[in-house]
Amino acid sequence: MAKAKYTTHLGMNDILPGEIEKWQTLENVIRREAKIFNFEEIRTPIMEQTELIVRGVGQLTDIVSKEIFAFKRGDDHYVLRPECTAPVARAFVEHHLDQRGGSQKLYYIGPMFRAERPQKGRLRQFHQFGIEILGSDDPVADAECIAFMMHIYNRIGITNTKLKVNSIGDPESRDSYKKALVKFFQPYREQLSEISKKRLEKNPLRILDSKEEEDQPLIENAPLIENYLNEESAGHFSKVCHYLDELSIPYEVDPHLVRGLDYYTRTAFELVSPDLGSQDALAGGGRYDLLVEEIGGPKTPAIGFAAGIERLFIACKELGIELGEPKSVDVYLVTLGGAARTWALQTLPILRKKGISATMDYMGRSMKAQMKDANRENATYAIFIGDHELEQGKFTYRDMEASEEEMLTLQEILERLESSAT
Repeated sequence: MAKAKYTTHLGMNDILPGEIEKWQTLENVIRREAKIFNFEEIRTPIMEQTELIVRGVGQLTDIVSKEIFAFKRGDDHYVLRPECTAPVARAFVEHHLDQRGGSQKLYYIGPMFRAERPQKGRLRQFHQFGIEILGSDDPVADAECIAFMMHIYNRIGITNTKLKVNSIGDPESRDSYKKALVKFFQPYREQLSEISKKRLEKNPLRILDSKEEEDQPLIENAPLIENYLNEESAGHFSKVCHYLDELSIPYEVDPHLVRGLDYYTRTAFELVSPDLGSQDALAGGGRYDLLVEEIGGPKTPAIGFAAGIERLFIACKELGIELGEPKSVDVYLVTLGGAARTWALQTLPILRKKGISATMDYMGRSMKAQMKDANRENATYAIFIGDHELEQGKFTYRDMEASEEEMLTLQEILERLESSAT
């Protein structure tokens, strides 16, 4: 077989027939469950202004400093969206969704882009689903967000997970904590990784999010944010934990969990799976009460999460969970001769109009080859048409699984098909 002249970019994959079914099944589950939870879908462009992502995600985040696909056209600077919370917040502001009244409960499904080194569960074009609740600072919204996330994974059958939660406080609490972190890390500055040295000057809280090996011993001994939360932040987190208990959602308080984006405040959470190896995060999110105002909108409390679809599929594979039904077609029209092909072509719209999936051979192959194709297409029934059948007005109607045949008129076949579909 000749080598392909053109291939996909590194870290970007085609989703082919035979695999797409599991994507469609997952998307259907997400949409169905989102409707049950009363969330509405939102779709934003895959391209956003660079300044939105820089201000929303954070200048010192790995995403902005190393991983965005950025380009320029004229005087405008764009990026392929690396995440979807900032774009949803932008849409919320641009289209004045706050004027609809009440909190806005939105969900999305789509591709994101990050220019990082591809590895298992980490691609340059990857897909996420997630939700955003904008307009509520009530801890009930935090619990509801986490409950929806857990509900999706439980619905699919991925229960071998651990939910980690933490509070990173409001701005007042975070300022106090940042000062404590600087005081702690400054004497060990030369032992920190290069990225953590930069973070020590600009945003020391992000050091806790470091995956660099040399940072880990220091992080383990760093001050804990729980000792710097003010009364309001501590009370909010206590209520979130209380509601999770009331919902019987098990969790673990992880004092080092800060999440990787600058817009988070107060509640932060992450869902991990041991089935993913070192890249064990399935989903994560938190509260971002400052983001909407930061990008020019009204002061708007909000919370959300994002989940990686490719990572979800890895977990499914490890757990032996099958998503999606094999491709199938209700009826395959097997033809012999030109008149039969014309009849089949005219009959296909009749079948499809009644909601019956149907196909025929497009290559003029032999009857044996067509039957092989019908089996490959996983056809439930086959109809055989030749000159003799056309003269009689009756056709061989074959149940492919039972290997049973009978001669029927088209009307009788339609009645059988409609009866079997009900």
